[in-house]
Amino acid sequence: MSATPVIDARTLISALRRLGFVRTRSRGSHQRFAHPDGRKTTVPVHRGRDLPRGLLRQIVTIDLEMEMGEFIKLL
Repeated sequence: MSATPVIDARTLISALRRLGFVRTRSRGSHQRFAHPDGRKTTVPVHRGRDLPRGLLRQIVTIDLEMEMGEFIKLL
């Protein structure tokens, strides 16, 4: 298993868009993204702060159904 990188929400959102996710809604500082195949995820967007590694790991492995190594190559 690859180490979880430290990235901000903007980087994650651009990776989601490359994977085919589109923003469906936002509320406050959280943006919701959906993929045509039914996968969904929520990204907290806090300016000037990186995403916690545990949260990023959960988004990648559970919501995106990817291995961390695949995600790192996408970045």
